[in-house]
Parts: sequence; structure tokens; C-alpha cells
Amino acid sequence: MKTSGLVFLLWASNNISNSAVYASTKVPSKGAGWRSKDDANNPMIPTGKRLNLTTMSQTIRNMEYAVRGKVVNAADRINADLASSTTKNDNADFSHIVYTNIGNPHAVGQSPLTWPRQVLALTDLPNDVGINHKLAKKLFPGDAIARAKAIKESLGGHGTGAYTNSQGPVQFRNDICTFIEGRDGLEEGTCDPGMVFMTDGASTAIDLVLSTLIGNSNCGVMIPIPQYPIYSATIDRLDGQKVGYYLDEENGWDMNVAELDRALEEARSNGIVVNSFVLINPGNPTGQVLSKATVQEVVRFCAKNKLVLLADEVYQENIYEDKGEFYSCKKAAYETGLVGDDAIELVSFHSTSKGIFGECGRRGGYMELQGIDPDVKDQIVKLASSHLCSNIPGQIMMSLMVNGPKPGDESYASHEGEKTAIFESLKKRANIAYEGFNAIPGITCQRSQGAMYCFPNVEIPQRALDEAERDGVDPDTMYALSLLESTGICVVPAAGFAQKSGRHGFRTTFLPSEDEMVRVVDKVRKHHEEFCAKYA
Repeated sequence: MKTSGLVFLLWASNNISNSAVYASTKVPSKGAGWRSKDDANNPMIPTGKRLNLTTMSQTIRNMEYAVRGKVVNAADRINADLASSTTKNDNADFSHIVYTNIGNPHAVGQSPLTWPRQVLALTDLPNDVGINHKLAKKLFPGDAIARAKAIKESLGGHGTGAYTNSQGPVQFRNDICTFIEGRDGLEEGTCDPGMVFMTDGASTAIDLVLSTLIGNSNCGVMIPIPQYPIYSATIDRLDGQKVGYYLDEENGWDMNVAELDRALEEARSNGIVVNSFVLINPGNPTGQVLSKATVQEVVRFCAKNKLVLLADEVYQENIYEDKGEFYSCKKAAYETGLVGDDAIELVSFHSTSKGIFGECGRRGGYMELQGIDPDVKDQIVKLASSHLCSNIPGQIMMSLMVNGPKPGDESYASHEGEKTAIFESLKKRANIAYEGFNAIPGITCQRSQGAMYCFPNVEIPQRALDEAERDGVDPDTMYALSLLESTGICVVPAAGFAQKSGRHGFRTTFLPSEDEMVRVVDKVRKHHEEFCAKYA
């Protein structure tokens, strides 16, 4: 009885003490400080917001993604002003913003391909008002209906509103493997669907792999200079080390092994443990298409130095040179014997956002692993599983991209006709940009052999450079903002992709219509002349 009384007293004392603590803690109110009197000297309790610029992740705070940076934010503000009925822009020589800052084809006028959208619509619709409706055959071609039925079966009869396997439905991954084997001339069964991961665009796949590769702040990833900012931003966010290797602008942005050796040895001498290598082919932002010999040199370099090769090949359909040809890293690895010797660790990326489909908003992508340690592959599966699965419309669009209508199918001719028209127009637009920029004194530009971009080199007057330095503004950003404000053309400052010291310029897509691209080039010419005159 005495013991029970003691326990009760201890319990009561503890709860009274806790109650006092709870009572002394004030509910946060609007404004900065809200500590109670009792907690005034407790350093663990903030005086203002718990989450602020100091307490947040500093790697996220310090990362930069230039493709949607300061210039794009300014463009959005101007665009909102132009769209406002109460705003009168008397000084503007333009009525709308031309967004050439990002490879987003449908946003600048490219029409979606018909057959994939027909199939996608039928997969989304309930059967009674879709594939089984009495008017379906009058509204949709037979091969679209048949493919929608097959896709619904691949989804286990659950429709597009249910989760799939974390790597994507096996039938979709089989479609991807068949595509890879056909593209690279490999025997059937060479590609293992178990090594394919369907993702929300290539960007998510890149994040998955870099998250797996960068184990600490001493891990280095070799990236091209210039490079696409998804790599620099993700490496910074993961607190890794960027190891840049320079592309050769004077030789069409080609690469050479001597420069790769230099960059690797310099990083190693600085104590960086380099474990991976990024190859972007065709190039972004530079538009080059690497030769078979160069790609083979890269896979040998990675095998020799035990580097995991990340092959960003999302523009493989965008080859505009008549004699140009896309040569994949996987094919190079096979033809050099590295796969047979189990001497290459390769991850290849592809996407529905680029190529001819241009379905950026669908967020469809995949990565394929080759020669990756099975135990590590299991860890990547675990990481992918933590996101449950990629979005289903994106998965379906990827399946349709790699496995479209075949000769003899009802939609084959129209589908191929639409694709050809888009491709031929892109080819013309690439040439409009190349010839137009090179005709402007003070601007030089390498030919875009592939991809969707030009990366002009711009001579900026010394007075402008001095002003930018005084104002603490990057000269490329200064130039891009001036171009935006005077013409309505939104480009990305070249500095956002990294470049050799002393070089200046910008990246632009050539995705707007042919007529619009002619106007873009002319406006760039006019702006450059006025900019140089202002700072002469």
C-alpha cells in the first residue's frame, strides 16, 4: 500500500511538472519572436521561424538552375504585364514573350502527334465510354483501339489511376528493350527488362543515379563544360564535387581524351574521388553529335578508369546533319568488347520530352542499367520504390514512343507523316538560327548538328563588362536581361551552363515556328547592334 502511494505521488509530481511546462509554452503568433519566459534562454527554440534561410538545407539554398532562373522570372513578370488589360506597355517593341529558354516544344507551337494522344485518351476513359463504346470504331482508328486494349491489360485491368510496379509495367519495359535492341542491332533478349526503370522524365532517373553515386562530399562526377544544369544543380544539392572537362568549341564542341585525362588527374591530385562520368550526346546546350570513334573512346576511358558512365541520350532522334548518325554508348560498349568482359558500368537515359514527340508535360522517361552491381541495383529499386512509381500517362507515352504503328497498320502513314513534318521543320529552324547568328558581327555560333539548341559566343564590349562588375551582375545575365527587355526574347545566360573564362553568350532553342525564328534572329541582330553602340 505504501509502495502504491509512492508511485502515485511520483506520477502526480511528474504530470504536474509537465503541465507547468505545457502551460508556460505560448502558441506562436504572427510576427517573429514567441518564446515563453521559461524558454527565453533555450538555444534550441528559435526566436522566429523554425525554417528560414539559415536553418534550411544550405545545399539547396546554394544550388542554381539557370534554365529557370533570374531571366525567366523577369520574363514571366513582363508577360503578366503584357497580358493585363490595365497595363499599357508603350515602350515595348513586342506584344508577347518568346520563350526560347527551355526545350518545351508544345509551349511554342508544336502540335502533339495524333495517334499517341488517341491511344492515351482511350486508356484513360472507362471501357464503356472508350474502347467498348459502340461508336469507338467511328471515332478512333482500329490500331489505336487495339493498342489501348493491350495497354489496359498491361496495367492489370486497374486502369491509369492505380500504382504500377515501381520500375513500370513489365510489358512497357519489354517495349523499351525491343526498341534498344533494334536501335543498336543487338540480338533479341540482350536487353533485360529487369534492368529498366521507367521514370518521371529523364531528370528523375538522373537524380536517382546521382543520389546513389554520391556517398559523401568527396565524391566527384565528371561533367562536360558547357553542361546541362540538371547535373551541376543535383551534384551541388547532394554535396558532391563537379569535375569539369572542356568541350572544344573551335572543333564543333567535340571532345578529346587528352582533356579527359587532364580533368581526371587534376581532380585526383586535389583529393577528389571521381566515380562517374556524364556524356550528353547529342549535346545540350552545344548541339554536337559525337562520332562513333569518339563515343568508343569515351566508353574505353570510363572502363579504364573505373568510372560509371551516365549516358544522357534524350536527343537521339534529333540528328539534322545528312551524314550524321546517333551512336549509343551501349552499342559502343558491345562493339568494343567491354560488355562481354564485364568491364563497363553504364546507365543510359531517354525521354518523351524531346525527339519528335516533345511531350514534356507527360514526364515520361527511362533509364537502363548495364553492368551495374546487382546489390547496388537492388538499392536503386529500393530508392525508386520510395517514390512508389512514375506517373502512368508518362509510362504509356514512353511505350507508344518506342513502339509505334508498324507498316501496314491503319495509322502508320499518318503517324510517320506527322513525325517527318516536325523533323524537317526542326532541321530548317536549326539552319535559320545557325546562319542568322553567324551573320551578326560580334556573334559566332557552331552548327547545331542535333538536339534543340544553339550556344552562340557573344562579344560584349569592355564598358558593359565593367558596368556588370560594378553592379555585381554576371555579364551574360546583364546581356540576356537587356535582350529580354528590348525584344521580348527569353534566353538563358551562357554562364548558367559553365564555359571557359572570358567567354560570353547565351543558349537558345530553335523551337518556335520557322517564321518566328526568322524574327528572333533579326531581333537579336538589332539588339546586339544597339547594345554595342550603347557601350562603345
